[in-house]
Amino acid sequence: MSYMGIDTSDIDRMPRGGFRASCLDRLLETDRQEYLDRDDVDESTKNQVIGALDWTGRFFRNHQRFAAIALDLVADVADPRILELGAGHGGVSRQLLADHPSAQVTVTDLDPDSVARIAASDLGSHPRAEVRQMDATEIDAADDSYDLVLFALSFHHLRPSQAARVFAEGTRVAETLLIIDLPRPPAPLHLLRLATMLPMAAVLPFVHDGVISSLRSYSPSALRSLASHADPSIELTLRGGLNLPQIVIARNGR
Repeated sequence: MSYMGIDTSDIDRMPRGGFRASCLDRLLETDRQEYLDRDDVDESTKNQVIGALDWTGRFFRNHQRFAAIALDLVADVADPRILELGAGHGGVSRQLLADHPSAQVTVTDLDPDSVARIAASDLGSHPRAEVRQMDATEIDAADDSYDLVLFALSFHHLRPSQAARVFAEGTRVAETLLIIDLPRPPAPLHLLRLATMLPMAAVLPFVHDGVISSLRSYSPSALRSLASHADPSIELTLRGGLNLPQIVIARNGR
């Protein structure tokens, strides 16, 4: 049965705030792509964004926090097999390997340049890491190949039908899918957040992408609809807050 009786069959028509989003919330989204998703943007601009994401992750200790959340979900597994989707700079995978002495981590991204950059780093030669190019909506792995799939700060890049595929694929290849992404605050607070970011968006690529990321982030209601569309048997746990990341833990009820 669809989430809360809502018909999710035409999932790509769903607003980022969910099918029951307010009029104001529906205005606070965009189809504009981030620099990272565009083919007409110079690589130096993309590298600035990726570098800023890695720097903020280290400075604010997000890499450590995200790795800790992931490892807590596989705490009862002696040698966990972890797949990171959309790894970007590889910072979270690097932290996973540092924090767990026997974890096996497959580090992936859709972008071939990001994959090449990760492969050329220390992760490319790490004995417990494998670097691969992979599409999060079509995971190249057999059922139950991993104990955990992690998708951090990239889920909002996907349109609803693609996002639903991540739920289906992630819970197919692993017992647990962990998505960590930007929270979508109530519309008035969202407006305030955007107002503080917009003045710098024209000059700083990282802020430009941050504004678009905020506009494309999914609400808890939307996340439930996405999971229900993927498979009604998926069990979803949501955690987070206004100033905290949106944490989604999905498990297949099979």
